Amino acid sequence: MKKLSFNPQRAGMLTFKRWGGQKYSLFQALRKQVRIGVLAVTYFLVAGINEAVAQTDSLEVNMEYDLDEIEVSAQRAPVTYSQVARIISVIEKDQIDAAPVNSLQDLLEYALSVDIRQRGTHGVQADVSVRGGSFDQTLILLNGINLSDPQTGHHNFNLPVSFKSIKRIEVLEGPAARVYGPNAFAGAINIVTEPSDNDALGIDLSYGEHQLRDINLSANKQLGKLSNYLAFNNKASDGYIENTDFETYNLFYHGRLKTDAGRLDMQAGFSNKAFGANSFYTPAYPNQFEETRTTFASVKFDTGNKVHFTPALYWRRHQDRFELFRDEPASWYKGHNYHMTDVLGTSLNSWFTNALGKTAFGAEFRSENIWSNVLGEPMEEPIDVPGEDGQQFTNSHSRTTASFFGEHTFYIGQLTVSGGAMANWISDLNYEWNIYPGVDLSYQVSDPVKLYASFNKSLRMPTFTDLYYNGPTNKGNPSLKPERSTTIEGGVKWNTDFLHLQTGYYHRVGKDLIDWVRESEDFLWETRNLTEISSNGIEFIASLDVPAMIGQPFFIRKINTNYAYNSLNKAQSDFLSNYVLDNLKHKLVLSVDHQIWKNLQASWNFRFQDRNGSYAQFEDKAHVGEADYESFWLTDLKVYWKTERLQLSCSMANLFDQQYVDLGNIAQPGRWISFGLNYQIELK
Repeated sequence: MKKLSFNPQRAGMLTFKRWGGQKYSLFQALRKQVRIGVLAVTYFLVAGINEAVAQTDSLEVNMEYDLDEIEVSAQRAPVTYSQVARIISVIEKDQIDAAPVNSLQDLLEYALSVDIRQRGTHGVQADVSVRGGSFDQTLILLNGINLSDPQTGHHNFNLPVSFKSIKRIEVLEGPAARVYGPNAFAGAINIVTEPSDNDALGIDLSYGEHQLRDINLSANKQLGKLSNYLAFNNKASDGYIENTDFETYNLFYHGRLKTDAGRLDMQAGFSNKAFGANSFYTPAYPNQFEETRTTFASVKFDTGNKVHFTPALYWRRHQDRFELFRDEPASWYKGHNYHMTDVLGTSLNSWFTNALGKTAFGAEFRSENIWSNVLGEPMEEPIDVPGEDGQQFTNSHSRTTASFFGEHTFYIGQLTVSGGAMANWISDLNYEWNIYPGVDLSYQVSDPVKLYASFNKSLRMPTFTDLYYNGPTNKGNPSLKPERSTTIEGGVKWNTDFLHLQTGYYHRVGKDLIDWVRESEDFLWETRNLTEISSNGIEFIASLDVPAMIGQPFFIRKINTNYAYNSLNKAQSDFLSNYVLDNLKHKLVLSVDHQIWKNLQASWNFRFQDRNGSYAQFEDKAHVGEADYESFWLTDLKVYWKTERLQLSCSMANLFDQQYVDLGNIAQPGRWISFGLNYQIELK
């Protein structure tokens, strides 16, 4: 495997935090217990409300928590959502450990209305979208810090943290501009890690077909009031077909310092990926190769009593090298593409309770910068590419965004109303301000039944690829404006001790959507803000806790299903359009967790997908016509033996060896069997 040698000297939500019982706990005044069996969780972010309703999604475990210990952070402010109108799918650690998957991307395949299109397996590269949006329209956060890549959404999941270090995953469906800011156009995904108060070592090893090897080492250490978590991961495979080999490294630290003044969270990480990119961007040249590097650090402080403050500061650098020819380049090939982005951001979020309800306000500033030999404006003086002898960046671009938000939530009997807006300024837009409002409503009809509705506006900034990518048949457009959307949704939820049902409908209208268009076949494809697309969707969730229903232990523990339907309609225009409407039209997921014998258990996942659209089909590097995406069923199984400290497992992905494609001509792997060992060592 080729390696990219980087020289560092040259390189020059909503989130449930650990149940900690802090004095500033959101639901401090409630003093009661609620049974929470959740993947889809709808809850009030307000002190003094009368109850919280918890719900379930595809992978589930029933847990009981003391509600007054729930601490909500890692977002602009804890009252920015009226949770009755916002659905958050939450996958907890127990579900992650039991799931028959080997990466974060695989796990998200089972979340409602989430579309994962994998180019590289085992977390190498995947595009994620929510509710029929594009892969650039979903915001990615790590512990509430925005890590979305400004160059392209293809890099959004280049996270400096291993799948095995994740404690919780939270998926917000629908727009969230007034909470998370720009780019939460169709949804947001927050990855949560947590240091433990107990000293421990963790060893997690896996080995499987295609020479798959996965090493995870972790340590928790308490030093006075400082909790420390450090994790290392190395994962590699020879690939399931030619030029699909990969090797990845992750190093991650999360520290948490508790003081009388508040809580300080510090995190830092490094990731390096090198992989064969078979037909990633064009099947005409299947011998592609890519290597990426991500470095990240952030600090965040939660403080305040009557008025709560959460300042944060973060930095992310991403560097990549793309080779169209891994070996034996064509005579016309001018060389590899080199890119480096730096993102620096800071935010201050505040909230307080008053006689009229709860008020939140705050601001965020973010600077995004790119250096490249392809993207951006020409530089007066080229600079060296870090870690690449003889290579230089010749182009660059920088932009700054500022966001200010305010929101208030109040209550009238069983009715809750939360309304607010975000004012956004982008330096690329000639210093213009734009406002994105929203309102959420809910009504508690009876103990188990709740109605909800919401109206929200959002935006997505063009990536540097949208603005500046030029090729033989393409021309970027530096004058692109942000994409805009308006979404309305509503539904009903039914919750009992053992059964959760939910159904809803949403309608989104996207305007100024970025499209590759041309006036005739004699012109280049050019990016413009021309496309208008409306999206209509229906979602359904059902979850059954069998032991709770029959009142005694039973070998079948959980049965969960979710179904999502999405239809996209594109407005007509006088231009030829290259916008591909290849969204997931139907997605059905069924999950069953059951006991086999004593500590031996099994987790089954069945998934059906039916995708709109078609792709240019290639054979032997030659275009042979258009092919429609075919629907398919996939079955994943994990059998595992688990005690308090030890877990032995056998995972079988794509159990029945289904042949399918997720994206274009990129064949996905057939059945892939792997074995795992996880052992936790308590340190006294």
